Amino acid sequence: MYINKFKKIVIKVGSSILVDEEGKPKKKWLQEFGKDIKDLINKKKQIVIVSSGAIAMGCEYLKIKKSGLKVDKSQAVASIGQIELMNFYKKTFEENKIKISQILLTLDDTEQRRRSINARRTIDNLLTMGIVPVVNENDTTATTEIKYGDNDRLAARVSQIIGADCLILLSDVDGLYTDNPKKNKETKLIETVKKVDENIIKYATRAENLYGSGGMKTKIDAAKICQLSGCYMVIANGNNKNPIKKILESKKCTWFLPRISKLDARKQWIIGSVAPKGEIIIDQGAIKAINNGKSLLPAGVKKIKGSFEKGDHILVKGQNDNECARGLTSFSSIEIDKIKGSHSSKIKNILGYSSREEIIHKDDLVIV
Repeated sequence: MYINKFKKIVIKVGSSILVDEEGKPKKKWLQEFGKDIKDLINKKKQIVIVSSGAIAMGCEYLKIKKSGLKVDKSQAVASIGQIELMNFYKKTFEENKIKISQILLTLDDTEQRRRSINARRTIDNLLTMGIVPVVNENDTTATTEIKYGDNDRLAARVSQIIGADCLILLSDVDGLYTDNPKKNKETKLIETVKKVDENIIKYATRAENLYGSGGMKTKIDAAKICQLSGCYMVIANGNNKNPIKKILESKKCTWFLPRISKLDARKQWIIGSVAPKGEIIIDQGAIKAINNGKSLLPAGVKKIKGSFEKGDHILVKGQNDNECARGLTSFSSIEIDKIKGSHSSKIKNILGYSSREEIIHKDDLVIV
């Protein structure tokens, strides 16, 4: 089984796995999960947990309902729930002599290069010390515009940033089915996915439950990040007793295999962006050039979409609107609009000042 060959593993625990329908924490489940984690640690595995549940546990503590909570109130509830959540992990994991730490991240923490490096260093130091980091989105400060909104994609981004070998998404279903298993008993479980294509996306029906914020769609989004980062990902049923042990013993789960080999950390970070600021449309000649390892030059740019600044993540697409690369732009959208289609030697005359010759340098460009 794949897990046996991995060293660094990220495990995402969803709200519906950790708390019951009344919002009460599932202590027995977490006790058995703790035994799984201890077993992995004894096998010299490094473990990071990305856990949902703060808002749900905050609601339980305050004896209020989650449904209908406005953003500002849910942020306040999350600040209360974080204490409850970490106490729950701390007390339960101590039974297996597992020490934990808490890390709260926002979208900006992972999308800005310097901050993502700091996050990696912190997590790596904790792992070296034998600590299990428990990561969650910082719901107390993040607004709708600058947040993940689900821990599936956050877990994938954390996996990419720390160079994890595998991401385990513990769900309330066994994996990805050809249809919603709760509505269609004739559906089939897909055991292995090599590429997320139109059929896979079609199968990703949204799962509705009381406390979860994601669904199968966000898990597929997470799979895309992992596959393009050289990281394995598995969706498995977390409601099982000893869920990790169950994955090792059973094939009843869905594995997403990496599409590419491991990239260097910088290019993994570029390809794993979940919030690109804009798009550049290029011609066939430019596509051929970047596929041959060249930088993207102004001459091959046909048009731009969106508003972005120098250094931002952007998508690179062909004229058929298919994504072909991602990168960090050397120019703003306003500058590119002026120099698109021009030879690099004319950039200074057009803009009125000296600049780089490449729209995206090859070192800042990753082919999809």
